[in-house]
Amino acid sequence: MEEKFPLVDREGKVIGEATRNECHSLTFLLHPVIHCIIMNKNGQWLLQKRSMDKDVQPGKWDTSVGGHVQAGERIEDALKREVMEEVGINILPNECKFLHEYIMKSDVEEEYVYSYSLVKDSGFAKQDSEIDELKFFDIEEIKGKLGSGFFTPNFENEFSRVIDKNI
Repeated sequence: MEEKFPLVDREGKVIGEATRNECHSLTFLLHPVIHCIIMNKNGQWLLQKRSMDKDVQPGKWDTSVGGHVQAGERIEDALKREVMEEVGINILPNECKFLHEYIMKSDVEEEYVYSYSLVKDSGFAKQDSEIDELKFFDIEEIKGKLGSGFFTPNFENEFSRVIDKNI
């Protein structure tokens, strides 16, 4: 059975649902996702290298954790599930800090993003089916690679939104 995502309006209110394929087929059906930026105590950002098997942006470096909210799922539950699935961390309630929400439009889809941050140094276990590698990057190293195709457009957008904030 194919995954179903909620569809939302421009304010994030659920107005329906659609399949993953429908949302990723140039329909630009607005659907919610979560992002979690994980940093260590030294201020480095943990990034994931997307698997070459991914249908969107394979082989590029991306936000620590990113995933779709499932139909009927609360945002907080999607955050907890995705953090566990992608990097193997069981987060506690309120351990992640809410940063902001925004709409991100790419070449293939439009997403309503709920963005969070988390400080964690170790204990990660990557999801082999979706992630080829996890690595901490210094801020200056990230800045030096922006615009080169090394990162996903979503990550570059997220980075530009939070780099000057005290997260």
